[in-house]
Amino acid sequence: MKVMVPVKRVVDANVKIRVNAEHTAVDTANLKMALNPFCEIAVEEAVRLKEAGKADEVVVVSIGPKVAQEQLRTAMALGADRAILVETDEPMLPLSVAKILLAVQAREQAELILMGKQSIDGDNNQTGQMLAALADMPQATFASMVDIADGQLTVSREIDGGIQQLQLPLPAVVTADLRLNEPRYASLPNIMKAKRKPLDTLTVAELGVTLKPHQQILAVTPPAARKAGVMVASVEELVDKLKNEAKVI
Repeated sequence: MKVMVPVKRVVDANVKIRVNAEHTAVDTANLKMALNPFCEIAVEEAVRLKEAGKADEVVVVSIGPKVAQEQLRTAMALGADRAILVETDEPMLPLSVAKILLAVQAREQAELILMGKQSIDGDNNQTGQMLAALADMPQATFASMVDIADGQLTVSREIDGGIQQLQLPLPAVVTADLRLNEPRYASLPNIMKAKRKPLDTLTVAELGVTLKPHQQILAVTPPAARKAGVMVASVEELVDKLKNEAKVI
């Protein structure tokens, strides 16, 4: 069984971002980039399925500039077998990403597409659902447990009322939640091995995908700075401020 894991290159979660001077996007110049944390969880789960003998091959796919090869090598150091980079410098919205992944899936014919539920830059939480709809495949989102037995996929997902368990036929799309697993650290020998693993590069045109803009970003602005708090001398003064100044009661 082949597992395909889409991954994304994002600004490292520990880096403080800033808006560029034109207010058109986040300034990523000279910032540390990393593998999206939810994508890393998806890679880990795919590797675990392979280690358990339930998958034969793990293929990671990324869409982005040439430098995204770095994150693909990281995924291969974590245990993925090979990688595909759809090289483009154009910013991609979830629907465009889903269309490209659909074209890659048509080539790869993976039985399971396992991906992070969202990226930490856009936080859209849309790509997995869109891909499942375009491919007409069953889907399970926010997975906290994934198991495969007798050709059936079992997924547990956290909902407001507890744990929901789903059974899906393969092929299927699954998006990984934070509690699915704890990703391993790449060892130095595996990092060296990853440099020799195959990494294919494609273009959007080679995949035969026609993209068009689905939305326009008018401006990007940082959030307003929080005002300093004030100390109050009594509960009565606090209630008065909440009622007459903040007007929340």
